[in-house]
Amino acid sequence: MKIVTWNINGIRTFGGGIKKALDSLDADIICVQETKVTRDLLDERTAIVEGYNSYFSFSRGRSGYSGVATYCKDSATPFAAEEGLTGLLTNHEGAVGCYGDQKDFSSEELQPLDNEGRAVITQHRIMCGEKEKMVTVINVYCPRADPEKPERKQFKLQFYKLLQCRAEALLKEGSHVIVLGDVNTSHRQIDHCDPSDTDDFSENPGRKWLNSFLHSGREEGETEEEEPNEESEVTSSETNRSGKFVDTFRLFHPTRTSAFTCWSTLTGARQTNYGTRIDYVFADCRLAKEQFVAADIMPEVEGSDHCPVWGRLSCCLLASSKPPPLCTRYLPEFAGKQQTLSRFLVKVDQRSAAWEKRDALPGSQEEGEKRENSNPSGAGNASGKRRSSTADSVAPKGKKTKTVKTSPNPQGSLLSFFKPKLANAFPSTEAPLKQRVGKPLRVTPSQEAPPPTRPLAARHAAGNPEAKKGPAPSGFWKSVFHGPPPPPSCKVHGEPCVLRTVKKEGPNVGRQFFVCARPQGHASNPEARCNYFTWVDKGK
Repeated sequence: MKIVTWNINGIRTFGGGIKKALDSLDADIICVQETKVTRDLLDERTAIVEGYNSYFSFSRGRSGYSGVATYCKDSATPFAAEEGLTGLLTNHEGAVGCYGDQKDFSSEELQPLDNEGRAVITQHRIMCGEKEKMVTVINVYCPRADPEKPERKQFKLQFYKLLQCRAEALLKEGSHVIVLGDVNTSHRQIDHCDPSDTDDFSENPGRKWLNSFLHSGREEGETEEEEPNEESEVTSSETNRSGKFVDTFRLFHPTRTSAFTCWSTLTGARQTNYGTRIDYVFADCRLAKEQFVAADIMPEVEGSDHCPVWGRLSCCLLASSKPPPLCTRYLPEFAGKQQTLSRFLVKVDQRSAAWEKRDALPGSQEEGEKRENSNPSGAGNASGKRRSSTADSVAPKGKKTKTVKTSPNPQGSLLSFFKPKLANAFPSTEAPLKQRVGKPLRVTPSQEAPPPTRPLAARHAAGNPEAKKGPAPSGFWKSVFHGPPPPPSCKVHGEPCVLRTVKKEGPNVGRQFFVCARPQGHASNPEARCNYFTWVDKGK
């Protein structure tokens, strides 16, 4: 059994063919995060893939935001599936169940935790030797704690708490549990490109939660290569050893450094491997010890600002004969079910429908919604680009429509003002049909069009005997329009810098500055970006 998790930063990562992408990962269960697709925009090509059955969770508040999906091979079809962690989104049979004690959460807190499409749970049967057992796979995309939005920090911690409550409840009921996905927190200093640049690294609330969630013994956490005071990262030895789950990557690679899964695309940090490890495959202690045989990351796989992470188990999956009700193939729009009669009797304004569809197209995640670990100095990760779209007018089937330019004054070249206009050079199309067909149209002297009026600049040029005909030489335009000055060179590499603009709200928003053009990296890396920085002089 092989399982893979990957934050794909938009389902369009699979633009080359979703089946081809899934097959290339060569796994029985593939969990993806940040699909950025909502229910109304899920197309059949994405939802139904030959050889797989899929399960989606969508954001209910924002379009083009969050979202997770689990693709299972038909040979790994789950026996139960469920969207969310709270159970509030479950209104069908075939749910996973086991919600744990939610008394620490109010109803007002629970609903928002599932409204952003951050979890899908599938339950499978496996053969471990001669015994049949159950394993529950929790696919999660954990929130980020935006420093500019204090309420999001609490939201993230509440999500962690709910995730742990649900995972441990399932474990208590006798199922093995695998929790995997983008957890949005690098656990230990070895998982961070530059932990010394992050204040109070070990005091981060997300890391404290991971310390309580994970069981960390010497065989998987304490290494000879690390600092003697590494134990200070955990709240206490007792808390550290009470965790019920294991980080499977560190189980097999306890001392590997520079093993990152997320990089800032804005700074080109992947070129210098200046990133963090925030994507995990966690398994309960017994399953990890008895069934896991390997786990690793796949930094060679590109297409997103994250890379895939995988784990392999010695047990075999048993497929259900029928997918559970959450499967996307049962959605009415894909199942071919008859729609209500009123749908066909109500006249739909096609133009407004097209505009509504355009407005609903997903864009990239907002600038502030980036990983807190991707850039320890606080720079945003603008890996996502806003998806543009055009609303096409809907024409009746079988008829062709002609594209008409609506701009009354289309922009032309500057030289067109120096050429005579050919206005009224041709007869008006308003002339009677019998005048235009069969015989030429005579134009009397009184009907001749007056000579075109030339622009003022052209008349001046005509009166100047030194003026030359034809387009003006490029040297003339360069003397009139001065381009921007060349960028300065950084002091270390002597290479031209790149221009950036401050987008973060504050006194410097909108200001421009120059920085070294090389990708971000550790200060000790001579191939990485130097610390050159200079503001752009407003006078230039």
